[in-house]
Amino acid sequence: MKRILHRILVAFVFLLTIGTGGTFAQKKTVKKATVLSDRQFWLQQMDKMVRPVLYNLAKDSLKIVMPKVTSIHIDNKDHRIKVQYVEVLGRVLSGIAPWLELEGGSKEEVALRAQYREWAIQGLKNSLDSNAKDFMNYDIGGQQLVDASYVAYAFVRSPWLWENLGKKHQALMVKSIQTTRRFKPVFSNWLLFSAMNEAFFAKYGYEWDPMRVDYALQQLEQWYVGDGMYTDGTSFAYDYYNSYVIHPYLAAISSVIGKKTNAYNSMFEKIKKRNDRYAIIQERLINADGTYPATGRSIVYRGAAFHHLADVAWRKALPKQLSPEQVRCALTAVIRKTLESPSTYKNGWLTIGLYGEQPDMGDFYNNQGSPYISSNIFLPLGLPENDPFWANPAAKWSAQKIWSGADFPNDHSVDLR
Repeated sequence: MKRILHRILVAFVFLLTIGTGGTFAQKKTVKKATVLSDRQFWLQQMDKMVRPVLYNLAKDSLKIVMPKVTSIHIDNKDHRIKVQYVEVLGRVLSGIAPWLELEGGSKEEVALRAQYREWAIQGLKNSLDSNAKDFMNYDIGGQQLVDASYVAYAFVRSPWLWENLGKKHQALMVKSIQTTRRFKPVFSNWLLFSAMNEAFFAKYGYEWDPMRVDYALQQLEQWYVGDGMYTDGTSFAYDYYNSYVIHPYLAAISSVIGKKTNAYNSMFEKIKKRNDRYAIIQERLINADGTYPATGRSIVYRGAAFHHLADVAWRKALPKQLSPEQVRCALTAVIRKTLESPSTYKNGWLTIGLYGEQPDMGDFYNNQGSPYISSNIFLPLGLPENDPFWANPAAKWSAQKIWSGADFPNDHSVDLR
């Protein structure tokens, strides 16, 4: 009897489903999933990444809350933890500086930016206040030459950030960055960190050292090896330091110093052409699914592998071969891929890894602050929402076109010596 009643009930449900056009699951009470625009998605991911840093720094609680995590390959754990605070400050601010500089946008974005501006200014003030829990020394090791340069880079990218810091704290910041002059840079991309600090001083009318800038520019010229790429020091390594540091730093330093002297005009023209070529290479490195070759050291910097491509897009300096919309879509795919793993964050903080938490991928110098350089992929948020980068319809990037069988122009090296 029970079996008969069950069959009758199943038949009734089946007939009812047919009678409603098969729309049993299409009740009006079911809400349609919200589809985020690319810009909304970027803002969401930027907020998720950066919020724990700037919120806690503004509350003078960063050193209390921030995990004291280092690479399993760390060389000096205690020292690396001591320097992680300036490290995370510079890396986060350098990435969101163009967005902090921007005005306008949707009501939600304007409100979010206003909150971040407040946190950034208060956080910087706390970092410079010797009585604050989050006071940050800039004189406890050579790594802080690196970290100070990212703080300086943030101010180069965002005059608003500098102007709203106030005279008292501007003076303290200048003194802090000047402190790092005592550290001898490693004979590598580190020369550019010294030069960036001097470019910051030059931009805002402080005394700057032309020799530190000249040494970096002349040495990088010696290290140019062709087809848009430089060695990082005396030997070439197949890693992403041309993007993490070399090309973005050369572009920013060129922009500032080019306004102070015409002595480097011919060099800066070559740097611009090399910037273009390396941007083309970078875009082709992004696979159809947003992955890219996981080669070289510092691979745990995630999206910062495309710092250069993001920087060129933000500066509206993309070469003619790359449309803004294809670069947006390619970078969006990278953001999705590098941040989608459930283990990307632990208790709200970035883990050490490329796709989630992968401790063995860390290098001897990595601490909790290190992966936050990945915020530099968000640089194009400094473009308004009506800019072609955001407003143009989605477009396939090179790998998508090639691996879908579409005909596509071949690629050739370029002699830019």
